[in-house]
Amino acid sequence: MQAVSASEFLSLSRSYPVIDVRTPAEFQQGHIPGSINIPLFTNEDRVIIGTLYKLQGKEAAMLKGMELAAPRFVKYIRKAGEVAIDGTLLLHCWRGGMRSAGMAWLFEWYGYKVYTLQKGYKAFRNMVLETFERQFKLKVLAGKTGSGKSLVLKELEKMGELVLDLEKIVHHKGSAFGVLGEQPQPTQEMFENECAVSLLGMPPGRPVWVEDESQNIGKRIIPNSFFAQMRTADVFYIDVPFENRVNYLCGEYGKYSELELIECVEKIRKRLGNQHAKAAIEAIREGDVKKACEISLVYYDKSYNHGVAKRTPSSIRKLEFNEIAPEKIADTIQKLT
Repeated sequence: MQAVSASEFLSLSRSYPVIDVRTPAEFQQGHIPGSINIPLFTNEDRVIIGTLYKLQGKEAAMLKGMELAAPRFVKYIRKAGEVAIDGTLLLHCWRGGMRSAGMAWLFEWYGYKVYTLQKGYKAFRNMVLETFERQFKLKVLAGKTGSGKSLVLKELEKMGELVLDLEKIVHHKGSAFGVLGEQPQPTQEMFENECAVSLLGMPPGRPVWVEDESQNIGKRIIPNSFFAQMRTADVFYIDVPFENRVNYLCGEYGKYSELELIECVEKIRKRLGNQHAKAAIEAIREGDVKKACEISLVYYDKSYNHGVAKRTPSSIRKLEFNEIAPEKIADTIQKLT
């Protein structure tokens, strides 16, 4: 087997499959994006082996591990065969220790070419965290709630711009209503992994577009260093009339149930104020989603203006548009950069 650095391992992962041999619980907490979990031990196995290690030492734990894993060797090889490309596999465990060494031996014995990750997943995580400390040429797409910023980002990406779509990665649209229609949010660790791998896959030196966000997107947090760069980057602020934004949000969220919408309003009751929250909920119950959007937008506009006011005025370029037309807006922005 050949052990390679985290950066080499990630580069190879663009051509060959990554097998994560840690337990399902470890894998669920966070893993290299696109990797496949073929656990050497189950969650229960790991508890048994860990307890034995503490009570009787390393050799007893190793023997127990062999006893538990050996009957599954054929299953491991068959699973590897389903994903191997050109007879090659990438493989890692937590620290590049016995689990990855054991599985690498098994796969090489069977005839596969195996690359392992030096110092394991821990090294990959260190690389992830270091990535957010790097300086990127960020450009921020800003605009009040309902301006269609996510649609504009997609158009910019189609035009060849580099885009880090934080809301897509984190499965949340940012506001109290942002959870609607989304899959469950990834763990914080997995959110960081996805972001870092996306950034590392981009050509260096080119501008990277991100949407203006608060540091918390749902229950996940943009890493401090990267968020600090977002707050000092050049901002392209798209200004769309209130009525257009209301209509856009009605189209986005009007399809959801009364119960779902009311639950979202309840999340911001304190910030809306009881009177406004009550009025919004009554409007939803009466089927007047537009009125509920108008009430909610008043709060979000004030909040957004407060955030923009904290930026350096000279870093903000305000662009007025009469409608939400993503292609037109993206084209205008690209010509200005």
